[in-house]
Amino acid sequence: MAAREKVPAYVLGVGMTEFIKPRGLRDYPELGYEAGIKAMLDAQINYDDVQTGIAGFNYGDSTCGQRVFYQFGMTSIPIINTGNACATGSAALYLARTMIQSGALDCVLVIGFEKMEPGQIKDKWTDRAKATQLSRKMMEDMHGPAPGPPNAQYFGNAGREYMEKYGAKAEDFAEIARISHKHSQRNPYAQFRREYSLQEILESPMIYAPLTKLQCSPTSDGAGAAVVVSQRFLDARAPHLRGQAVLMAGQQLATDSARLYSGGSAIELVGCDMTRRAVAGALREARTSLDEVRVCELHDCFSANELVLLESLGFSGAGRAHEMVRRGDITYGGRVVVNPSGGLISKGHPLGATGLAQCAELVWQLRGWANNRLVEGAAVALQHNLGLGGAAVVTVYRRADGKTNARVGDDEIAGSSWLGYNPAVEARGFREADASRVRSRTARCEFALSDTQKKIEARL
Repeated sequence: MAAREKVPAYVLGVGMTEFIKPRGLRDYPELGYEAGIKAMLDAQINYDDVQTGIAGFNYGDSTCGQRVFYQFGMTSIPIINTGNACATGSAALYLARTMIQSGALDCVLVIGFEKMEPGQIKDKWTDRAKATQLSRKMMEDMHGPAPGPPNAQYFGNAGREYMEKYGAKAEDFAEIARISHKHSQRNPYAQFRREYSLQEILESPMIYAPLTKLQCSPTSDGAGAAVVVSQRFLDARAPHLRGQAVLMAGQQLATDSARLYSGGSAIELVGCDMTRRAVAGALREARTSLDEVRVCELHDCFSANELVLLESLGFSGAGRAHEMVRRGDITYGGRVVVNPSGGLISKGHPLGATGLAQCAELVWQLRGWANNRLVEGAAVALQHNLGLGGAAVVTVYRRADGKTNARVGDDEIAGSSWLGYNPAVEARGFREADASRVRSRTARCEFALSDTQKKIEARL
């Protein structure tokens, strides 16, 4: 049987909240609602256009997605709840794209959100086997049990192995964090927006050598959203937005192979093998190569993870990722700008929202809207989202009009956008009138909305 031709899928609209410390200040219905309203305003659609909703989260009851989506309107569309560790947001995007590509749907709204607890990630279930139980046993067999956060141990051990094999230094990991924190100063959604010196990063509290506190992503509350549409929808309903639509040119979701348990390598325990396979598949589908990629959002939950993944993604040769860092090849003026958003280390890491936040950053970059941190001349962008347990999602994006990005002024964006401002450089709330423009016209339920809109307006 001949393979069925796939329908192109585009990101037409994106939205997100500020990522904040998890102090119980905002609950997930408000976070998800804000991100979703912003994404629909950006896409200039109404919720009645949405045929399926996909919610991504890790912490919460099984139908938290419905609690968020019902606020837009109770239209009885399918709402799917999904979780895939730290790759949840991108896994939700993968599901939306697959639905669009099949020809079954023309418009899907994806929302990733998380309300977390302060401090290190803790086990929520103590009466059953953990998904990472076997990989943790293997790690402890190799390196012995140790105090401290298990995730920091996974990635810290990978960093130690890279140092032993290839000559990387503690300063190389700290330099990655220094760059991430510097980038985040220009991202209005970032949890941390302060620049640190290399020495400050090295001297911050040690979590698990070589990882100090400023090299570790924090727990966060936040949400991100994207409207994914078909070619048919774009041509019929939004041809005037072709310049802002971004093609999901290639995408691959990979899980672990037997190599995970082959033993003997801390690097293989943190997703490098599935990353290699995911990036190869995504680039192949997009019919491009890393040579074209000028901007990348990479899953830097720890600085050590970014270093080993630079090699796994193919940006550096074997054992030479630290040389790339030393040359300045991961920031402006170098080979590729990695995490212009500040990455997980400084932007924050609300697990279910991370993949959507990465998507939003790259969409704004390719549109030319991220004009306070623009990677100029970018035609192709690459997103990498990783979860232990495990899943790796790599997505390759291109502009729908096939052009290279160019800086767009804030006034021009404000004049044509339903948001009325440039969301890439300003993090704002919205009034009831704005939300009313995109909430369902046929199936609104004020009881489902409750006091969410009032809470958002109170923050203006």
